[in-house]
Amino acid sequence: MAKKDKKDQQAAEADEPEKQDGAEEGQEGTPPQGFVKKLLGSKKLLMIAGGGVLVLLLAIGAGLYFFVFSGSGNANKSQVAAAEQAPIVPPQVAYYDVPDLIVNIQTPDGTPAYLKLSVALELYSSDEKAGLQVLMPRIVDQFQGYLRELRVDDLKGSAGIMRLKEELLRRTNVAAAPYRVRDVLLKEMIVQ
Repeated sequence: MAKKDKKDQQAAEADEPEKQDGAEEGQEGTPPQGFVKKLLGSKKLLMIAGGGVLVLLLAIGAGLYFFVFSGSGNANKSQVAAAEQAPIVPPQVAYYDVPDLIVNIQTPDGTPAYLKLSVALELYSSDEKAGLQVLMPRIVDQFQGYLRELRVDDLKGSAGIMRLKEELLRRTNVAAAPYRVRDVLLKEMIVQ
């Protein structure tokens, strides 16, 4: 048996160097360590990836600057430039006071209601005052006809007042045909 043990031992020693050679070959041909380890291990790939990230950050920064931040700056600059170019002299306007109007208006239940209205007309120049004074009976007639058809509900709220002003302006410009009125200004309006 000793012979057999020696043969087994020699065979085991003979197998051992082959295993060690195989182990060395396995270390040289080890499977890949992973994508991240491969990237971090290679300086060339790390520099390319760092450059790509830098270019991406620069592109995002430039996009934000041009599309988000520069738009608000141009708007402010144009408003400042417009304010600097605007004339400081007040516009040339003139006002003409229409005599006070008192009219009865309609109510849903038929009870009497009255409207007292004081109006000023805004004109483009003071030269138009004389011409408008000649046409004032026509303007007052237009106002009387319109105001008598109003109901109390038509005058409620800011929307009702704006409609009243727009309608009075339209009727004034129709009645004072060669002259043009800029705006109708309400000085006093009482519903009773």
